[in-house]
Amino acid sequence: MIEYNHKGMTVASLHDERTGSFQYVVVDETTKAAAIIDPVLDFDPRAGATATDNADLILEYVRAKGLTVEWVLDTHPHADHFSAAPYLAEKTGGKTAIGAKVVEVQKLWQDIYCLPDLPVDGSQWDHLFAEGEQFTIGSLDARVMLSPGHTLASITYVVGDAAFVHDTLMAPDSGTSRADFPGGDAHALWRSIRAILGLSSETATYVGHDYGKDGREVIGRSTVAEQRRDNIHVRDGIDEAEFVTTREKRDASLPLPDLMLAALQVNIRGGRLPDAEACGTVFLKVPLNRFGPAMK
Repeated sequence: MIEYNHKGMTVASLHDERTGSFQYVVVDETTKAAAIIDPVLDFDPRAGATATDNADLILEYVRAKGLTVEWVLDTHPHADHFSAAPYLAEKTGGKTAIGAKVVEVQKLWQDIYCLPDLPVDGSQWDHLFAEGEQFTIGSLDARVMLSPGHTLASITYVVGDAAFVHDTLMAPDSGTSRADFPGGDAHALWRSIRAILGLSSETATYVGHDYGKDGREVIGRSTVAEQRRDNIHVRDGIDEAEFVTTREKRDASLPLPDLMLAALQVNIRGGRLPDAEACGTVFLKVPLNRFGPAMK
């Protein structure tokens, strides 16, 4: 864990090298209450096996610091890793939550996976956050910004002088995340990013992914001022038309994320695996030829 100090708050960051994902623990130093944001459930696609290594590292941190976990939060249904939210909620007693627009994502992927019995009302989470909704982590004030574009349901959690933006922004030299998944939209992503960059210049943006571009050390944190000055896709002086052209050209060249077709059917269930079949084994479905053509 790497810890970052804010006024009255600590943000602990854990990077999962396999998926390039950052996971965060937000700690109210006054009450020792905490929220976990975007935790990873490990999945090995070659073995078809799950594990809780990342989540257990978070639990070790929580126990070592004597924290009370109030929330286990996701920013959206992830396409590149399984969510460990249910596992951590069970272990800590924290409430799970995500943005209310998740129901729209559930409906899209219910059709793609042909899951007619899947509830598409968001009932897999304890709470669905509305745009602008306010909540607390101990004595810390937090609020929700709707941040669609990468997905229909993406949200940003703003806690004090920190914004947890996940797949909306990336490190400044990597730009932004893609907007070509079902329900994604580059114009919407632009508007979401401009809203985030409208926060105070000292606000720390905590991103969801970094892959160590050109061999540099991975970066999970930068300020709004740094993003506005240096972000290769959305720095000041780049307008919406230029951004959309760049984003859509880039997206057209990208393969699907390695774990996308496995992860979405888990994450629209709130991070739960499908029920075991009659033989006692759990199976994941792959929608053949839905996202073709095959890569050469």
